[in-house]
Amino acid sequence: MPQQSISRRRLLKQAGSSLALIPLVTVYQQPAYAAEKITLDHPSAKALGYVHDANEVDVAKFPKRAGEEGAKQFCDNCSQYKETEPGWGTCTIFPNYLVAGPGWCNVWVPVT
Repeated sequence: MPQQSISRRRLLKQAGSSLALIPLVTVYQQPAYAAEKITLDHPSAKALGYVHDANEVDVAKFPKRAGEEGAKQFCDNCSQYKETEPGWGTCTIFPNYLVAGPGWCNVWVPVT
């Protein structure tokens, strides 16, 4: 099999062409995480008692939120929450959705 050689001039031209495309690639990249905010009528949100404002939790239905300890529970101090934008973040319980930092759901777990 004959060995094909590439001239230095051709190699530099191809490298230059490739480098010229780099700015175009970075312009068309999507954000690392583009999720929508979860709605209160989402089936998982309903089932787990998720609310955007923890003060709106029905403590008769979700007694975990009641009392002095329950009053300290918010999404933004849950171990499953990670803030991605001011007041909103991702949650391992609701993948591909953003939840409100001052929100709450029945799967709240303290940060350890």
